[in-house]
Amino acid sequence: MGRYIFGRIGYMLITFFVIATFTFFLMQTLPGSPFNDERLSETQKERLYERYGLDEPVPIQYVKYMTNIFKGDFGVSFQYDGRAVSDIIGERIGASAVLGAQSLIVGCIIGLILGIIAAIRHNTAIDYVAMIIAVIGLSVPNFVFAGLLQYWVGVKLQWLPVAFWEGFEYSILPTISLSVFVIATIARFIRTEMLEVLGQDYIVTAKAKGLNQFSIVMKHGIRNAAIPIITILGPMTVALLTGTLVIEKIFSVPGLGEQFVKSIMTNDFPVIMGVTLFYSILFIGVVLIVDILYGVIDPRIRLSGGTK
Repeated sequence: MGRYIFGRIGYMLITFFVIATFTFFLMQTLPGSPFNDERLSETQKERLYERYGLDEPVPIQYVKYMTNIFKGDFGVSFQYDGRAVSDIIGERIGASAVLGAQSLIVGCIIGLILGIIAAIRHNTAIDYVAMIIAVIGLSVPNFVFAGLLQYWVGVKLQWLPVAFWEGFEYSILPTISLSVFVIATIARFIRTEMLEVLGQDYIVTAKAKGLNQFSIVMKHGIRNAAIPIITILGPMTVALLTGTLVIEKIFSVPGLGEQFVKSIMTNDFPVIMGVTLFYSILFIGVVLIVDILYGVIDPRIRLSGGTK
């Protein structure tokens, strides 16, 4: 197991190096400048370029950039007058993470229950209703749900706040809006996998031994249907934790997604690169955890070096 994990960590470090390099050179090709203010004189612009090291040759900038990255330094913001990018990310990630974690937990619990019930009650009214809910959740964009919730729950019924971020009750409506897609995705995947697992010979054998349906589903069904679910949960978790731009905009949540767009609009390259790398680190970390879980759930994967 140790060799399997070290191998995966090696792949992750290489992947991060490639992403960091690609991100740096991509920023060099973008048009415009972070100092396009017409009120700035040429002398002032030159001083700003010198201050932030933008007057140096690209190879030197790249070496400094990579060296700082591996020291955990993402640089300083052009937009916020030299504030550290890591501080900006630290301030913004809290709201996005809370929102993402809540929507992921709610979505996974409801999606699993919905998918398992649909598989057990295959081709019944319960199955059809569950799949109709899943299709609606996948087909309708989450900002539509957000608008409906704001109007009916926030404005008409006045049960919950319409927007802003001042406490737990302010997070309920955006959490529901984000979790609809998670519920639909998990329900569809778990239903499909459970139907396949429940038709296997070992399930028939378990039934012949007298195990009740609850024991069969919990001990044999969910575990064997879990690998595809874990696969989709990885990227979904990162996307939710790092914030979704539209939902944060609609509910005025001061999250990372909103900051990312502001940085793009102002050509704040260090913040753009910092947020991109932060997202990459999270994604790579989640992929590593998923790979380890693969090995735990199915030992054949780690014994064969990652291939069945």
